[in-house]
Amino acid sequence: MTEAKNVLGTKLELCCTSPMTGYYRDGFCNTGGQDFGMHVVCAQVTEEFLEYTKSQGNDLSTPAPGFNFPGLKPGDCWCLCAARWQEALEAGIAPPVVLEATHSRALEACNLEDLQKHRVIRNS
Repeated sequence: MTEAKNVLGTKLELCCTSPMTGYYRDGFCNTGGQDFGMHVVCAQVTEEFLEYTKSQGNDLSTPAPGFNFPGLKPGDCWCLCAARWQEALEAGIAPPVVLEATHSRALEACNLEDLQKHRVIRNS
């Protein structure tokens, strides 16, 4: 198995473990054959984005205990579907992105320059 790369071409970094994110719920925005949504963009969600995605039928703010999902609040990092991030960008409300933790496959749906314009630097 090859090492996953981020959109900068370096080793994919951890996105978030509190709440635990990623398609595989390992904290990384990795993807695989079963991940049809391509959950590869490590975004720091905003209130505006959470309201937007809820209006689009994907409520990320309400807890779903049956899926071990705590619900997100502004400031949380989460592995978003690349297409949803792109859709939010086109609507003018794309949340900030952690490039080091965004999988290279995000570039199949998103432009690197757009991702860079929305970059957020995390405190270590």
